[in-house]
Amino acid sequence: MNRFENQTAVITGGASGIGYAVAEKLAGEGAKIWILDRDAALAEKAVESLQQKGYSASFIQTDITEEANVKSAFDKVVETGGCTIVINSAGVVGPNGINTTEVNVADFEKTCKINLTGSFLVTQYALKAMLPNKYGRILLIASIAGKEGNAGMACYSASKAGVIGLTKSVGKEYAESGVTINAIAPATIMTAMVEKMEPHQIKYMTDKIPMKRCGQLEEAANLIAWIVSKEASFNTGFTFDLTGGRAVY
Repeated sequence: MNRFENQTAVITGGASGIGYAVAEKLAGEGAKIWILDRDAALAEKAVESLQQKGYSASFIQTDITEEANVKSAFDKVVETGGCTIVINSAGVVGPNGINTTEVNVADFEKTCKINLTGSFLVTQYALKAMLPNKYGRILLIASIAGKEGNAGMACYSASKAGVIGLTKSVGKEYAESGVTINAIAPATIMTAMVEKMEPHQIKYMTDKIPMKRCGQLEEAANLIAWIVSKEASFNTGFTFDLTGGRAVY
């Protein structure tokens, strides 16, 4: 399949986890890849891995919480041909496995700044890059925690609920523009970020999944690839579940 031939995908947090998995998926179907990640060393390794497989890939060191950083990255992307796909995969778990009364306000604000403010900035500059061409696909990574809430993860749950609200609002605003804005709400996907969480928190989340397992990176990449393809032309403002049966409506 070459669904993404002659297309360019910008993937934040693309150096690892879901971001890298979808970068590999889209590149394998013809897309040119830009990885935006604050970890330059990890991003360079990711790009080298993609290039070794014969794919077109580059990276820009980017902190999605800093507007000037995001603007500069998208300016460079636009100068080199623009983009048709933007996937915001950068994010953090924040405090987990603890009750809200134990959470430091600074940690709450940091989690929201990365997960929600970062999503807003990436969406804003992606739209500016895409609207002149009247076509684009923007995909944000939310979470089932943003729909149902996870005990012990107030910061993360609140920030991801914000991402879902952002997706609904912006999707409706630009529904006639040719640019779609959607999100996915995964249950637990086994990534390096999840592996660092408190073990009892991981068990709590996995026990809620009827399939009784974590999602795989390939499963996330396959769903995302469809959402950002031309095939998903009648979907916008929607948050797709990826939960092994946890969410069924």
